[in-house]
Amino acid sequence: MQTKILSDIHLHSSFSGDSETPMEAMIQAGIQKGLHHMCFTEHLDLDYPYHPEDFVDFSLDDDSYRQTFLTLRDKYQHQIELLFGIELGLQPHLKDAHSQLLKKHPFDFVIGSSHTARGEDPYYTSSFFQNRGEREAYTLYFTSILENLDAFSDIDTYGHIDYVVRYGPNRNKNYTYEMYGEVLDQILKTLIQKGIGMEVNSGGLKYGLGQPNPCEEIIRRYHQLGGKIITIGSDAHSPEYLAYEFPKISEILKSCGFTHYTIFRQRTPVFLPL
Repeated sequence: MQTKILSDIHLHSSFSGDSETPMEAMIQAGIQKGLHHMCFTEHLDLDYPYHPEDFVDFSLDDDSYRQTFLTLRDKYQHQIELLFGIELGLQPHLKDAHSQLLKKHPFDFVIGSSHTARGEDPYYTSSFFQNRGEREAYTLYFTSILENLDAFSDIDTYGHIDYVVRYGPNRNKNYTYEMYGEVLDQILKTLIQKGIGMEVNSGGLKYGLGQPNPCEEIIRRYHQLGGKIITIGSDAHSPEYLAYEFPKISEILKSCGFTHYTIFRQRTPVFLPL
């Protein structure tokens, strides 16, 4: 019998600044889709750059988030396993603030993501790519991941490590693993050495890249280097993108040599068959 991926562990609700969907609506949609596990990973991006024309507040009312989650976990405990997570927008100077938050709440799962590089988000293309060629901008972004990992590594997986290509001038048209192989290998080896997983985020497919984030070449290279912890998330901010293109993600992972993917309970990895 073919195994399906029935766990989506990168999800957002209205507790995240860029979602308007109530948490309960996301849970009900997950149940309808037949998911066995859902992990909410609400955004916390401290010191996020201010853009007056399109600013999103990525602060988090963590106490309210926790209480709502617990109420809904109890309500739906016989229908689906709900896990409590967070997505930290990493920047080196935030390490102490992040450490304090992780001591405050018993998270099941912590994603570390780079939404900014040197204080700029590639989403704001006019500023991030201004006066930088595409290759320089992508290299800057990847280098910032190493800086983040050097400063703070109390995370379970690194989210969408080539997020930058969603917004590049040519997106992934000219982008290959080989072009950035030196810095990407440093990232992958650091993750493996520190026991941190790598996320496969189906948002890249939603954004029309034809690939998840990271791309298939990076997933294959992670496996070649000995990486074993693969987490899978849709990064859905609304119900229609829950478990988005997970059958394709499964095919990609198998083609790269993986037989299992990973969820986390109480910060402990649990391996499930693909």
